[in-house]
Amino acid sequence: MSYAGDTARRDPEWLTLGQAARFLGVAQSTIRKWSDQGRVPAFYTPGGHRRYRRGDLEAFLARSGPGRQQAGPSVLLVDDDERMRELVRVELEREGYEVQEAASANEGLAAIDSRKPELVLLDVMMPHVDGWEMLRQIQERHGVGAIPVLMFSGQVDADARRQATSSGARGFVGKPFDLGELVEQTKAIVPV
Repeated sequence: MSYAGDTARRDPEWLTLGQAARFLGVAQSTIRKWSDQGRVPAFYTPGGHRRYRRGDLEAFLARSGPGRQQAGPSVLLVDDDERMRELVRVELEREGYEVQEAASANEGLAAIDSRKPELVLLDVMMPHVDGWEMLRQIQERHGVGAIPVLMFSGQVDADARRQATSSGARGFVGKPFDLGELVEQTKAIVPV
């Protein structure tokens, strides 16, 4: 374990956890896990905060970045609940999926326009534009069934399940849900 003191705050070669996560294009929890596994060297301030050398991150990208390693299927997770997104993302990444997150329908639609995922996990209950409207817009822009969508919601009843099926979603999971069930349905739609 190395220590990077005040130099880390002033030197652009040193990045905070958040800056390093943005640099690599991953969540902070992912880079923490990689640090704990020894895949990405981390240095610690006297206060216990992680710092990363830009050169170490560039070397990591050169070894395992895009095109170097087969990434798992891409999943876009759309939910306004940050804790729920983190919980689901961590579980899916553990299974080998590449997970991108969006906190709203608008963010999710922009992410799809930027890079089409192999599966969208979509919360029904979101402010402003709900999951049903986002599903409709995905289908309008890309075609019905072109991007598989797995819906989830805290309002679990037969009507919601029927609406998901009749709207063109590939499945429906109640929330709070068993993560195992969500992973199994994800694997059934897009195997790792």
